[in-house]
Amino acid sequence: MTSEAITADAAGTWKLGDLTVNRLGFGAMRLTGSAAFHLGTPSDRERSLAVLRKAVELGVNHIDTAAFYFSALRSANELINSALAPYGDDLVIVTKVGPYRDYAGEWATAARPDQLRGHVEENLRQLGRDHLDVVNLRRLEQDSVAEHFGALAELREAGLIRHLGISGIEPKHLAEAREIAPVVCVQNRYALDRPDPEGDELLRLCGESGIAFVPFFAVAGSGGARGAADTHDDAVLAVARAHGASPAQIRLAWSLHQGAHVLAIPGTGNPEHVVDNVAAGALRLTDEELARLGASHHS
Repeated sequence: MTSEAITADAAGTWKLGDLTVNRLGFGAMRLTGSAAFHLGTPSDRERSLAVLRKAVELGVNHIDTAAFYFSALRSANELINSALAPYGDDLVIVTKVGPYRDYAGEWATAARPDQLRGHVEENLRQLGRDHLDVVNLRRLEQDSVAEHFGALAELREAGLIRHLGISGIEPKHLAEAREIAPVVCVQNRYALDRPDPEGDELLRLCGESGIAFVPFFAVAGSGGARGAADTHDDAVLAVARAHGASPAQIRLAWSLHQGAHVLAIPGTGNPEHVVDNVAAGALRLTDEELARLGASHHS
């Protein structure tokens, strides 16, 4: 397939509350280094800025980030601010709060409900915004999300946040959050090669409720924060050959085919990969191809 002429609107659109985004977005985690967080070597700053500008040039208007996305030298939020501010009216920046890393990059105790305002204000400061478009509460093993989500709902009422989402959850947590305030998106790990009955149920529930389902590590799969694996199963390779596409593009296309409410947020530190990732939004898989690919997800 020819990637250069394809823009993010080829994947179609969805609404996060009243904010319309192209379903093919961008995840900022990999902007800061060769692997997420402190796992790799810091990125070249100019190259990371070029990645962001290329993404927006190709019509990406949904960027996922967090204040805890940083390496020894790079901060995703600082890069976004430097590359894209002043922000376009149609650009939607989604961040998440809950986890916390200290200045040395070590993971520390997750935020208490009363600390979430500080997390929100740190994202505002780094991004140079007076409000955040969407904030996801990233659940960290707590059985109930009510206090944390309630604290974010108060910040939404105060005008610091426009819309709320939730991440790393089970179906019961979605129901709990929706009793407190509207939920516009659910962000969970979900991938072609990762059987996930609970994720399948969340995917279904979100579709029925008009809530965006936003899978992360859709390309990396089992590689997770360290990046995509080099090996792919026979089904992915066969479908990729049939479309003249890469395995990563097939993984993204499969994700988008799981429902009109599914949004993809592939991340990269390579401007050429941005072009390829965006182009995946134009791939149309047949029912037979989807069934063949789905066999590894449901096995």
